[in-house]
Amino acid sequence: MVLNYIWIGFFIVALIVAIVRTTLYFLQQGFDISFWTTFTLADRDVFPEMVRSTFSSAEASITFSIYLIGIMTLWLGIMRIGEKGGAVNMIAWLFAPFFRKIFPDVPDKHPAMGSMMMNFCANMLGLDNAATPLGLKAMKDLQEINPKKESASDAQIMFLVLNTSGLTLVPISILGYRAAANAQSPAEIFLPLLLTTFFSTIAGLIAVSIVQRINLFNKIILAYLTGLSLLIGGLFAFLSTLPQQQMQFVTVFTGNFILFGFIVFFLFAGLKKKINIYETFIEGAKDGFQVAITVIPYLVAMLFAIGVFRASGALDFITDGIAWFFALLGFDTRFVDGLPTAFMKPLSGSGARGMMLEVFNNPNFGPDSFVGRLVSIVQGSTETTFYTIAVYYGAVGISRTRYTVTCGLIADLTAIVAAILLTYFFFG
Repeated sequence: MVLNYIWIGFFIVALIVAIVRTTLYFLQQGFDISFWTTFTLADRDVFPEMVRSTFSSAEASITFSIYLIGIMTLWLGIMRIGEKGGAVNMIAWLFAPFFRKIFPDVPDKHPAMGSMMMNFCANMLGLDNAATPLGLKAMKDLQEINPKKESASDAQIMFLVLNTSGLTLVPISILGYRAAANAQSPAEIFLPLLLTTFFSTIAGLIAVSIVQRINLFNKIILAYLTGLSLLIGGLFAFLSTLPQQQMQFVTVFTGNFILFGFIVFFLFAGLKKKINIYETFIEGAKDGFQVAITVIPYLVAMLFAIGVFRASGALDFITDGIAWFFALLGFDTRFVDGLPTAFMKPLSGSGARGMMLEVFNNPNFGPDSFVGRLVSIVQGSTETTFYTIAVYYGAVGISRTRYTVTCGLIADLTAIVAAILLTYFFFG
């Protein structure tokens, strides 16, 4: 129900903003009235731009869906091998005590445990393409034990919020984009990004735990969270001793090596169990194809609404208003130029990525500027909340998201605030 209101809200706000822009343009031109700003042809042509965005959004949805079919087919085939070979259960066993505490409704040794763990691993390694199909597999497994098929279960909400909070240990894609933009030190944002995504994940965990009344002061939960904190600190301590180029190579190599190691591990587990690996892969791949097809309508709907909202100029009005407000209070407003990326991130990953690249290519900013570093941290710190909700819930036919959006946005807001403060702290 919340998504329904948000989806309609995109169009209502876009319509209002577009009408205001067009009306003020003609008043300025016809009656020579002065306003607080000058309205241009872009304001006159806002409705054609909004209509064009509908076609481009639909095209982008289908293009991504075609790509997703291949990725889903591949990874669900591999996951089926790991599931039947027992490898997924072995991985889940390592984290079972922690997962049992935050997912009390999921039975022990259920396939969902392994699927969720693999998804979290892929996200932590910055391997977005692998994380999506693994996450959809986990959502499908959780749906099997969901008593109300049209309403998100507590376990599904916890999983999705932790997924969107985007805990990242190896931000491969962001380092790659910065390197491609000729940043002097592509990996300089590693530590603030790591801290930002850690804070957002903890915020998401706390928010959902409060609603579901999960005791986070349990000794097992505290032990795992402490261990994760030490792991993050140790990883940073090691990487900080390396030259920048070597640091980037180590992170990229390690992430991909671990991912491929999972594939080999699954294959050997299948051989040990003496299953027909090829037939098992095909069996899982068929499910992947079907899930990818199911996602297309939900994907088109969400990108359609976001495209219209962006084309209307509503996002620009929001950021301009924020800049005026903070300037009035006497604050440094350099961070405001990075807010479009921050605001777009929960709505559209590709849109946020495009805004980040626009900052990199802008002669007034660039990847080594304050804003360039800020958008790098924002882009790598969380997943795309509304997109993930639409795709993951859409894949299993869930229409009632309950408090998923609220808790997901709490994690997003935490990431934005942390990214801004940490960028000031590290880069002044």
